[in-house]
Amino acid sequence: MPILGPISWVLLSPVLGASFLFFVPKEKKEILKTISVISVASSLFFAVFAFLKYDRNEAGYQFVDKIDWVPSLGIAYHAGVDGISLVLLLMTAILAFTGVIVSCSVKERLKEYLIFYLFLIAGCFGVLSALNIFFMYFFYETAVVPVFPLIGVWGSGNKEYATMKLTLYLTLGAVLAFLALLALYFVTGLNTFDFTVIEQYVTNNPLPIDFQRWAFPLIMVGFGVILTLWPFHTWSPMGYAAAPTSVSMLHAGVLKKLGAYLILRLGISLMPEGAKIWMPTVAWIAVINIVYCGLVAFSQKDIKFILGYSSCSHMGYILLGLACLTPIALNGTVFFMFAHGIMAALGFALVGFIYDQTHTRMLEDWGGFGKKIPFIAALFTLMSMASVGLPGFANFIGEFMILLGAWDKYRGPAIFAVAGFVITAGYMLKTVRATMQGPFNARWDNLSDAKGIQKAPYLLLILLLIGVGFLPMLLLPSIASGTAPILKRLGSAAEDPADKSIVFAAYPLPQGTSPDLSIIHTPVKSEGSAS
Repeated sequence: MPILGPISWVLLSPVLGASFLFFVPKEKKEILKTISVISVASSLFFAVFAFLKYDRNEAGYQFVDKIDWVPSLGIAYHAGVDGISLVLLLMTAILAFTGVIVSCSVKERLKEYLIFYLFLIAGCFGVLSALNIFFMYFFYETAVVPVFPLIGVWGSGNKEYATMKLTLYLTLGAVLAFLALLALYFVTGLNTFDFTVIEQYVTNNPLPIDFQRWAFPLIMVGFGVILTLWPFHTWSPMGYAAAPTSVSMLHAGVLKKLGAYLILRLGISLMPEGAKIWMPTVAWIAVINIVYCGLVAFSQKDIKFILGYSSCSHMGYILLGLACLTPIALNGTVFFMFAHGIMAALGFALVGFIYDQTHTRMLEDWGGFGKKIPFIAALFTLMSMASVGLPGFANFIGEFMILLGAWDKYRGPAIFAVAGFVITAGYMLKTVRATMQGPFNARWDNLSDAKGIQKAPYLLLILLLIGVGFLPMLLLPSIASGTAPILKRLGSAAEDPADKSIVFAAYPLPQGTSPDLSIIHTPVKSEGSAS
């Protein structure tokens, strides 16, 4: 067996951890926790290593491993990352690490919970690192399947209904996407599922327009279901509310982003003309996501439902960014995927910390917690400001870039998207006031704040939001190197975009020179006309 690179070890670490857990008696809870934490810490180590060693000048797929599995069908274990998947893989590793720490508080059937959770993490890593379409889809299903028992067994509230609805919706979406991927295999005539081969082929031999016209919406809707594309979003807030805290963290932070990633990778990248046909419609659907889900969040009384519908609303910005098909919008979309993943996971982690002590999530039951648990209250307020898009947090950078791209391409949806900020500010400020401010309810006298090592996962997530918010160049060069080939196929970028300053000061420039920002802000005709 060949020596595997760091990306393969990111994927294998939770698989090995889950495998070891099978042989540990369920009574040995400390050993179960230790193995789980070590396995995800190993994934995080290799993800950080790959991020630091990634050559942003060379770009392309790096740290590639390939092992043939079924050569006659072009199926192989083929793993590697470009700038897009590298950033999202790092985000997933961070959330997996913090999520497992939170999972250690599970009291019933901890062994089984951790096994399912580690396989869920492995599935997420697999989708982001796979360079073979067969394994992209395989790992996508691997990520989705454990969610059913994790919510159905360890969830709360109306968990049976939530898991059934989630399963039906995601299965329907997966079937639609599967049909498009099978058709892609036969249309290319290459007899391979190797994504890099198909990608190179469509660069020189665009797929037939008629095929792209009907196949792209199957990809868009199929993977859009998990992205909570309206009107297929209703399963998600219910899933959030029923899910255990660590599952909500991965659900909001990672699983939704897998849908956007696969739309970008398999839809926009391989079917650019199909994307241009359908994206004007998607831009208006994005507006519905932003405004409608935001208004629904405003009316909720359960804090998990508020965060759940808020997440659906924010997915509208990702959809709008994808719909623009321009450099600044696509780069901003990937950046926002990272930022929202960190922010949403932090929000659900903080709510889970309080719920574990109060066993209620209703706004009227909380109040004045800033006096009793100042650390958690302060982080909840900061998380809320990040959700609103306050400058200084990473969310602001991504949303700002998306809106700049939308203003050039779709003026109408862009105006509605700005209105979404007002709605978000309304329900988040209302939530902060109702939960952390005002008179303290004496029934929660025994409420305790996070202490010592308990603070670590929350501090890590909030520091990332602030650090990347002030230093977006930590991520933007990597993202730009990954979107450049896609933009070239879309005809939206310069001949060699890797040599341009694609993002704000993302690349160092000689002293006394100014960045060429034309590539990020080239005016185009509005409302879906060709760029």
